[in-house]
Amino acid sequence: MGVAVAAVGSHAELATAQQPAATAAVEVPQAPPANPLRAAILNMLAEPDWLILPVRQRREALLAYYKDPESRVLWQDDALAAPFLRRLSNAQADGLESHANLVEQLGRVARVNRFALSREAHLHQAALRELYWSAAFLKYAGEIKKGRILPTKMDDKLFWQEKTIDMGAALQLIAEIGQIDVFFDAWEPQIPLYKALKRALGEYRAIEANGGWPAVPVIDVLKPGETNAIVGDLRRRLAVTEGVAATAPAGEETIYGGDLVEAMMRFQRRHGLDDDGVVGKKSLFQLNIPIDYRIRQIVLSMERVRWMPEELGKHYIMVNIAGYQLRRVQDRQVKDVMRVVVGQPYHQTPVFSETMQYVEINPYWNVPRSIAINEELPKLQKSAAARSDRGFEAVIGDKPVPLTAINWSRYSAGNFPVQLRQKPGPNNALGQVKFMFPNRFNVYMHDTPARALFANASRAYSHGCIRLARPIDMAEQVLTTSVPGWDRKRIEAVVASGARTVVSLKAPIEVHITYSTAWRDEYGDIQFRPDVYRRDAKLYAALFGKPYPY
Repeated sequence: MGVAVAAVGSHAELATAQQPAATAAVEVPQAPPANPLRAAILNMLAEPDWLILPVRQRREALLAYYKDPESRVLWQDDALAAPFLRRLSNAQADGLESHANLVEQLGRVARVNRFALSREAHLHQAALRELYWSAAFLKYAGEIKKGRILPTKMDDKLFWQEKTIDMGAALQLIAEIGQIDVFFDAWEPQIPLYKALKRALGEYRAIEANGGWPAVPVIDVLKPGETNAIVGDLRRRLAVTEGVAATAPAGEETIYGGDLVEAMMRFQRRHGLDDDGVVGKKSLFQLNIPIDYRIRQIVLSMERVRWMPEELGKHYIMVNIAGYQLRRVQDRQVKDVMRVVVGQPYHQTPVFSETMQYVEINPYWNVPRSIAINEELPKLQKSAAARSDRGFEAVIGDKPVPLTAINWSRYSAGNFPVQLRQKPGPNNALGQVKFMFPNRFNVYMHDTPARALFANASRAYSHGCIRLARPIDMAEQVLTTSVPGWDRKRIEAVVASGARTVVSLKAPIEVHITYSTAWRDEYGDIQFRPDVYRRDAKLYAALFGKPYPY
């Protein structure tokens, strides 16, 4: 009986040659399996103790794909292998660390020359190549889809759990699509922020490849209309990122005015500075931050986006802690952008996603125990009447008790069986309205009587909750889109009544609390902010195993 080995597509199949009619005295052997390479792959996967580590780590996903009789082998020729190597070689374009070592390792697993090996050796080597390359593909696909770091293990302020991704589906999808770049464009996070950051990364890497930007000499201050020798350096610096001409008109080389002031104001807006055009110490510091630092900010922000839920929701609110900003998005359109106040560095606002369930107008403020003990108790021991005048009362059991009826000197941090709360009113710390998306951190969004803080560029002042610059606007947007019968007039009437009113939402609104020191705004401008909580430094150390260089 003759056996022919034929290479079909990207794998070898065994076909039984035509035979003459057999006599009754001749035993006819059974036909070999229709797909011996797939059988060899499954035999390897059946013995996990003998698998190399990268394959063993992804055995479940590999089994899910290759046990399907319709599955195709992927890496036996260059159709997918060559473009995958190119993608790996350019991993930095995806905001990932260089994969030069992996590229080298894959190169060692050379294509199998079936004519130089026995049939069994050929199948073994082909199966090994297939599994090793598929494991490498799954590793890279996993990094792009859900990031390199599990956030909850890196920082206990990060609440997003590891995504559950069907990695076997990645192999099925690349088999169907047949094009590496098309696959990764569809596979990577489809969140608009991710796509925008990836474009920004390409732009800033191009700037880096062109030499970056020049430094600007440090002086005390430069105001519009003044003349100074640094103006030429300033113009050359802003020409790189703000679109101003690199050379001034003849005779105006040292004059700070016109288009250069406008470019400086654009730069200030992109970096969270007062856009007054005055070049002071803060502006000079931001101007002289090197290009590699900005690239790192973008890369770290892309990693955080990978941790986010795959679906943000049809109607959602995204708070960026580092940007002190909130965006409300509905049907993929940014409907509002609002300033916010977030937690102080020692009372950090956590990162998580939850669903807004209700809005409370004229809320009570139930004082958190830590604030009650550390901040309110000393004030009560000094003058309970003064705190009563600010609307505070005690709750013991289920009954409100006047503050002046309690001997506060009896209580201490270790003995404080009292719930403090502040009644609705003009002094209430939560203002006129709060927005509730229940979570284990007891963090929510709310109004505040401390309105002046919203004028500051840096707005990390709270104990962790998120204060809104325009809370009544937010109440109108939330209630009119989520609860029939509500409009601004009704909201204002309820506020004026002073009565505590809880309104449950009929349509869900997702709330995503994020932390990103780089993003592209609604005008297409890339924004950068300081690392107020030093979370970039932590993430960098976790990703690259070395201290943050800045």
